[in-house]
Amino acid sequence: MIINPIIPIWAMAIICVLFLVMKRKGTFDFIRQIIIVVLLFVINLRFTIPGTDHIEGAVDVDVLFVCDNTISMIAEDYNGDGKRLDAVKKDCEYIIDQFPGASFSVVSFDNKVDLRTPYTSDVTITKQTIGILNGQGQLYARGTTLNDIMGEMEKLLDKERETYQIVFFITDGEDTSEQTLKSYSGLDKYVDGGAVLGYGTKEGGPMRPVYYAGDTDEPEYLYYYDDDFNRLKAISKLDEDNLKSIADDLGVEYVHMTKQSNIDDTIKGIQDEIGPMEMNNDIVMPQGDKEFYYIFIIPLVVLLIIDFIYYRRKIFRKA
Repeated sequence: MIINPIIPIWAMAIICVLFLVMKRKGTFDFIRQIIIVVLLFVINLRFTIPGTDHIEGAVDVDVLFVCDNTISMIAEDYNGDGKRLDAVKKDCEYIIDQFPGASFSVVSFDNKVDLRTPYTSDVTITKQTIGILNGQGQLYARGTTLNDIMGEMEKLLDKERETYQIVFFITDGEDTSEQTLKSYSGLDKYVDGGAVLGYGTKEGGPMRPVYYAGDTDEPEYLYYYDDDFNRLKAISKLDEDNLKSIADDLGVEYVHMTKQSNIDDTIKGIQDEIGPMEMNNDIVMPQGDKEFYYIFIIPLVVLLIIDFIYYRRKIFRKA
């Protein structure tokens, strides 16, 4: 049980003492007053308990999301003019829901590699972590390389535990560095399933910088100047060659994502493989804290109504 006071406990204690100092006449009235003060104090403590849910799921399944968070992922060419990263967030939520009981980890890459969450069975945290990916800001973007992420993936893919390890490598495949794409084949022995998910189109899409609520105007699209100083709109294009190369190295499928159902066959294949594994019908998954302090509001309201009726009648009798 956890307490999250609405106002500091010491401040509420002073308020409650002041209420009790103003003692009412009559035993029943004073008892009612004490109960009201106690209820106010308890409500202010805002009791919560860790939320859990008992579900059926596979035992010892790890799902690793490797998410491209570079500026190219805000390009607007998903299923028309949708932003790639918006589709990624929805698709990842869908994937998470297909593997109840699994542990999830999220790592992102742009100028640097970030371990966003270590493995956890808390699906709420995992979804929130992916939900806050907004692409890299224009001022910080320094180009994209698909090589840097390999080191972090090797750390996260468990070589000791006997887990079924799933990897979803999510990117547009665009590499703007001058580096040659390295081979991911050294990681394939740790990967039991998953897919490389490609977002974007070969024609490409324009990129609008991240829009912040405090901005007065929505930013315009990104532009660059060519050798003749012509101002041209920056376009990010899907690079399927890189995506297929990574998929082959990891021993997984490459899926070009144009709609959520594109991933269904891959998920079904993984679920079929997991199926024969030992199942546990009583997996407890954290689901966020659950508040129950509001239960005490009901008797408080009842007592306040009684108080109102009692003193209203008392006032009319005097009148």
